Amino acid sequence: MSETDFVIIGGGAAGLMAGCLAGDMGLRTVILERKHKPGRKLLMCGNSRCNLTINISAERMIEMYGEPVGSFVRQAIMDFPPSMLQRWFAANGLKTVVRTGNKVYPHTDRASDVLHFFTDYLRDRGVSLAASSIAQSLKKTKDGFYINATNFTLESRFVMIATGGVSYPKTGSVGDGQQLAAELGHSIEPYRPGLVGFEVDRKVIADRIGNEWSDVRVRIISGATTIAETRGVYAIEQWGIGGTAITDASRIVARLNLNNYMLRIEFADGKVEDVKPLRPRSLKEAMVTIGGVSLKDVNNRTMESLRCPGLYFAGEVLDVDGPTGGYNLHAAFATARLAVADIGRKLGKKMPVMESRSFDTGLQKNNERRKSGKLQNYRSGFRQ
Repeated sequence: MSETDFVIIGGGAAGLMAGCLAGDMGLRTVILERKHKPGRKLLMCGNSRCNLTINISAERMIEMYGEPVGSFVRQAIMDFPPSMLQRWFAANGLKTVVRTGNKVYPHTDRASDVLHFFTDYLRDRGVSLAASSIAQSLKKTKDGFYINATNFTLESRFVMIATGGVSYPKTGSVGDGQQLAAELGHSIEPYRPGLVGFEVDRKVIADRIGNEWSDVRVRIISGATTIAETRGVYAIEQWGIGGTAITDASRIVARLNLNNYMLRIEFADGKVEDVKPLRPRSLKEAMVTIGGVSLKDVNNRTMESLRCPGLYFAGEVLDVDGPTGGYNLHAAFATARLAVADIGRKLGKKMPVMESRSFDTGLQKNNERRKSGKLQNYRSGFRQ
């Protein structure tokens, strides 16, 4: 059995960020990842270009999440806003660029470079990453936690669960983190698909499959009331309707638990089309999961459990989700940072000031190591 300061369960965006920051503070840290490689879903983000965040103010970002998510992530976003995340990446070796719709990407437009950045960072700071290691049980002890993982056990002062939602299970997001949380007394909000297309009557898509409009407004209407609206792409698919305006609408429908609703599509040329969806696409196809560890069970100023001291959460394992365009990755990064900062304080450590070294030099070094060994998608927020 090994003893350590901090165990992170999950090697996705939140877990990787947490590991990097913990390494900066000199915490003895181990990341457990159930897949044979970390960051599987990270590699899929932004069509494998990795939309890291969106270049807007912290206040605007909080508004765009809508409630109850916006209020919950407020502290995390204010402490680590989009501008600061971009500076952090640049200061540590990854140059970013702002593209259409204020979306922020790695300047290479390759998600693989983001993953390499994280794994290089962990290696350089001595953070252990145990792949193919499933956290089979998590028990509270007098001094911390006992973690029974595949082929070994650990004792740790602090634990973070960052296993993601239950969308795209092939990436390793299978709900095991939520199960561990439930076994320690946490409530789990029901799962629903978010950021997904809708199946519709075939008459809606007949003779139009493959068509796409880049700037439409979608109004979500229940009864005679417009509940919310989104803007972005509207696409006709073989199975129904999709595009960013539609997937953002699906998230709002799920978050508000709407059953009787209609989508009013307003085109740039003034044409209007009303669509009554049959159902959203399946949860396993959704970009995000609505539901997860209840926000009522977590301190939103630290990400520490209110039911189990010393246990923290970050990212989509929580009932936290955002629109398309970098909001979900940013929430993962920011909640992870908030949690690690609190753990560091309890261990007498401080988050270091960002270094001001050249990002080009950092990228060059990492690449050499590997070789050797507008606003059209900008959407309105919503409120209940």
